[in-house]
Amino acid sequence: MFALYDFLIYCFITAYTPGANNLLSMNYAARLGFSRSFRFNLGITAGFFIVMCICTMFCSTLYSLLPKVKIFMQIFGAAYMLYLAWKIWKSTYSRKEGEEAEKEAGFLSGMILQFLNPKIYIYATTAMSLYILPVFHSVFAAAGFTVVLTVIGASGSFVWALFGSAFCRLLNRHAKAVNLVMALLLVYCAVSLFL
Repeated sequence: MFALYDFLIYCFITAYTPGANNLLSMNYAARLGFSRSFRFNLGITAGFFIVMCICTMFCSTLYSLLPKVKIFMQIFGAAYMLYLAWKIWKSTYSRKEGEEAEKEAGFLSGMILQFLNPKIYIYATTAMSLYILPVFHSVFAAAGFTVVLTVIGASGSFVWALFGSAFCRLLNRHAKAVNLVMALLLVYCAVSLFL
């Protein structure tokens, strides 16, 4: 029997807790506004969908190889998150920096981030192996759940972007403190990969 409530709780907690996607979405929306950071979030969604498809198609293989692959995902993911933390800590909110941030907040950078984000691989592999594949065996069910996982997972970045956009004046007024907190949260995300 499919544990719908457990599945949804897992998906929403994973999607809405701080991670690279959510923190960067909030940062870009606070600096650029929601509409100018929208391409970045679309890139997140596209990349998220591709990763979900890959994990769905190869879940059993990935699941058996995860102990071997996990350390490489952790190292690359942690290094990238630390790089992002440094970029956020060093960022300012001047007009020139806003123009640079808009270039960084493009579709491609949002999409590429998904391939370096171990949280997504763990999210997909866990959801597929624990909740979906033991109960549903058809290709249509797997495809449907791939879309559901993508929508729920990517929605977190849009919500965090809306939050950043709604509170942009407050966030801009306290830019250094906000950048420090977001950078530290990214450092925590990087360290927590090894805990």
